[in-house]
Amino acid sequence: MIYFVRHGQSTANAGGVTMAHAEIPLSGLGRRQAALVAALLEVEPILLLSSTYVRALETARPFSEKTSCPITPHRLLHEFSALDAELIDGMVTAQRRPIADAFWAEADPDLRHGPRSETFREFSGRVAGFAGEMAHLPQDTVLFGHGIWFALLCWKLWGFSGDDATVMREFRRFQRALPMPNCAVYGLEQAAKGQWRLQADEAVMHTIADLATDRP
Repeated sequence: MIYFVRHGQSTANAGGVTMAHAEIPLSGLGRRQAALVAALLEVEPILLLSSTYVRALETARPFSEKTSCPITPHRLLHEFSALDAELIDGMVTAQRRPIADAFWAEADPDLRHGPRSETFREFSGRVAGFAGEMAHLPQDTVLFGHGIWFALLCWKLWGFSGDDATVMREFRRFQRALPMPNCAVYGLEQAAKGQWRLQADEAVMHTIADLATDRP
């Protein structure tokens, strides 16, 4: 089994001002979520991989400390940088949302919002690259990363392919429908060569959700 954990609530998730994508930290709630998911996740990892982004690394750290398994940053796991952070610098969530909505409405897989952004086609290729490595990962590998990244991984593992405008729109609808709260946990098990089963850890998700409603 390979386990995926989405990062805890970030300052951006909490409506904070835009900053460089890689440097967005966890919020106070996000740090508590990270500590709780580390306590709840009953896995002795052989390998612990994380996105190189701060919010994912901060979420992985309590689990790494609990299990004494070092974090190995993986360049293919980082978030989709659809928007160039410098071009939306200083904006809060309500200001960023129309720009992001316009990006997805245009559905141009080769659209680059700015020099420090990534096209959907590039993002898709990066996730496909990781999918090609998965069969070689040891059992009880744990990944810490980002919701849209995991959604695209599932999309590809289930056989969807292509990067044109139609696929991009269909994927966006799928991604929005996939339950992916902060610190969501999913298990992936290879049933046969090239075939994967997906299992949500609903109990962990509900416990994390309860924490979000019980803020100090």
